[in-house]
Amino acid sequence: MTVYPADLKYDKEHEWVRVEGDAAVVGISDFAQDQLGEVVYVDLPSVGDEVVAGETFGEIESVKSVSELYAPVSGTILEVNDDLGSTPETINSDPYAGGWMIKVSVADPSQLDALMSAEDYESFVANEA
Repeated sequence: MTVYPADLKYDKEHEWVRVEGDAAVVGISDFAQDQLGEVVYVDLPSVGDEVVAGETFGEIESVKSVSELYAPVSGTILEVNDDLGSTPETINSDPYAGGWMIKVSVADPSQLDALMSAEDYESFVANEA
Protein backbone atom coordinates (compact mmCIF):
# COMPACT_ATOMS: atom_id res chain seq x y z
CA MET A 1 0.00 0.00 0.00
CA THR A 2 1.29 3.41 -0.95
CA VAL A 3 1.44 6.08 1.72
CA TYR A 4 0.55 9.59 0.63
CA PRO A 5 2.15 12.49 2.54
CA ALA A 6 -0.37 13.78 5.09
CA ASP A 7 0.74 17.41 4.74
CA LEU A 8 -0.48 17.51 1.12
CA LYS A 9 -3.93 17.93 -0.46
CA TYR A 10 -4.98 15.91 -3.50
CA ASP A 11 -7.42 16.23 -6.40
CA LYS A 12 -9.31 13.67 -8.48
CA GLU A 13 -6.88 14.15 -11.38
CA HIS A 14 -4.04 12.89 -9.12
CA GLU A 15 -2.27 16.22 -8.59
CA TRP A 16 -1.04 17.12 -5.11
CA VAL A 17 -0.78 20.54 -3.47
CA ARG A 18 1.60 21.67 -0.75
CA VAL A 19 0.49 24.99 0.74
CA GLU A 20 3.37 27.38 1.45
CA GLY A 21 1.93 30.66 2.75
CA ASP A 22 -0.13 32.20 -0.07
CA ALA A 23 1.35 29.82 -2.63
CA ALA A 24 0.62 26.25 -3.67
CA VAL A 25 3.30 23.89 -4.94
CA VAL A 26 1.80 21.36 -7.38
CA GLY A 27 2.96 17.97 -8.62
CA ILE A 28 1.50 14.56 -9.42
CA SER A 29 0.97 11.78 -6.90
CA ASP A 30 3.00 8.62 -6.57
CA PHE A 31 -0.07 6.74 -7.83
CA ALA A 32 -0.16 8.89 -10.98
CA GLN A 33 3.54 8.51 -11.77
CA ASP A 34 3.24 4.75 -11.19
CA GLN A 35 0.28 4.54 -13.61
CA LEU A 36 2.15 6.58 -16.23
CA GLY A 37 5.35 4.59 -16.12
CA GLU A 38 8.69 6.15 -17.04
CA VAL A 39 8.23 9.90 -17.55
CA VAL A 40 10.21 11.18 -20.55
CA TYR A 41 8.90 14.75 -21.06
CA VAL A 42 6.91 17.44 -19.25
CA ASP A 43 5.38 20.53 -20.86
CA LEU A 44 4.80 23.19 -18.20
CA PRO A 45 3.49 26.77 -18.36
CA SER A 46 5.65 29.88 -17.95
CA VAL A 47 6.10 32.10 -14.91
CA GLY A 48 3.35 34.73 -14.98
CA ASP A 49 0.81 32.50 -16.77
CA GLU A 50 -2.64 32.14 -15.20
CA VAL A 51 -4.03 28.71 -14.35
CA VAL A 52 -7.66 27.89 -13.60
CA ALA A 53 -8.73 25.13 -11.20
CA GLY A 54 -9.92 22.09 -13.11
CA GLU A 55 -8.35 23.21 -16.40
CA THR A 56 -5.16 21.91 -17.99
CA PHE A 57 -1.84 23.60 -17.28
CA GLY A 58 0.45 21.27 -19.21
CA GLU A 59 1.20 17.77 -20.38
CA ILE A 60 3.25 14.86 -19.13
CA GLU A 61 4.59 12.25 -21.50
CA SER A 62 5.69 8.77 -20.52
CA VAL A 63 6.82 5.77 -22.49
CA LYS A 64 3.18 4.59 -22.28
CA SER A 65 1.11 7.72 -22.99
CA VAL A 66 0.63 11.48 -23.00
CA SER A 67 -1.59 12.87 -20.24
CA GLU A 68 -2.85 16.33 -19.43
CA LEU A 69 -2.01 18.01 -16.14
CA TYR A 70 -4.88 19.76 -14.34
CA ALA A 71 -4.58 22.75 -12.03
CA PRO A 72 -5.98 21.95 -8.57
CA VAL A 73 -6.28 25.70 -7.79
CA SER A 74 -6.54 28.95 -9.74
CA GLY A 75 -3.80 31.56 -9.69
CA THR A 76 -0.65 32.93 -11.27
CA ILE A 77 2.46 30.81 -11.89
CA LEU A 78 5.21 32.04 -9.53
CA GLU A 79 7.80 29.39 -10.32
CA VAL A 80 8.30 26.42 -12.64
CA ASN A 81 10.56 23.44 -11.92
CA ASP A 82 12.91 23.94 -14.90
CA ASP A 83 14.99 20.94 -13.78
CA LEU A 84 12.26 18.66 -15.13
CA GLY A 85 13.16 19.76 -18.67
CA SER A 86 16.43 17.86 -18.50
CA THR A 87 15.49 15.27 -15.85
CA PRO A 88 11.75 14.47 -16.18
CA GLU A 89 12.35 11.06 -14.59
CA THR A 90 12.64 12.88 -11.23
CA ILE A 91 8.82 12.75 -11.23
CA ASN A 92 9.08 8.95 -11.00
CA SER A 93 11.82 8.79 -8.39
CA ASP A 94 10.79 11.73 -6.19
CA PRO A 95 7.21 12.86 -6.98
CA TYR A 96 6.70 14.80 -3.72
CA ALA A 97 9.95 16.76 -3.49
CA GLY A 98 12.25 17.04 -6.52
CA GLY A 99 9.40 16.19 -8.89
CA TRP A 100 7.24 19.23 -8.08
CA MET A 101 6.04 21.03 -11.22
CA ILE A 102 4.69 24.52 -10.55
CA LYS A 103 4.27 27.01 -7.73
CA VAL A 104 1.06 29.07 -7.95
CA SER A 105 -0.14 32.12 -6.03
CA VAL A 106 -3.54 30.94 -4.78
CA ALA A 107 -6.26 33.30 -6.04
CA ASP A 108 -9.05 31.73 -3.94
CA PRO A 109 -7.89 29.91 -0.79
CA SER A 110 -11.33 28.29 -0.41
CA GLN A 111 -10.45 26.09 -3.42
CA LEU A 112 -8.00 24.28 -1.15
CA ASP A 113 -10.94 23.16 1.01
CA ALA A 114 -12.35 21.21 -1.95
CA LEU A 115 -9.22 19.05 -2.21
CA MET A 116 -8.86 15.65 -0.55
CA SER A 117 -6.80 14.81 2.50
CA ALA A 118 -4.18 12.05 2.17
CA GLU A 119 -6.59 9.62 3.83
CA ASP A 120 -9.45 10.54 1.46
CA TYR A 121 -7.13 10.33 -1.54
CA GLU A 122 -5.92 6.89 -0.49
CA SER A 123 -9.56 5.71 -0.40
CA PHE A 124 -10.22 7.37 -3.77
CA VAL A 125 -7.25 5.58 -5.34
CA ALA A 126 -8.25 2.26 -3.78
CA ASN A 127 -11.68 2.58 -5.39
CA GLU A 128 -10.14 3.45 -8.77
CA ALA A 129 -7.75 0.49 -8.79
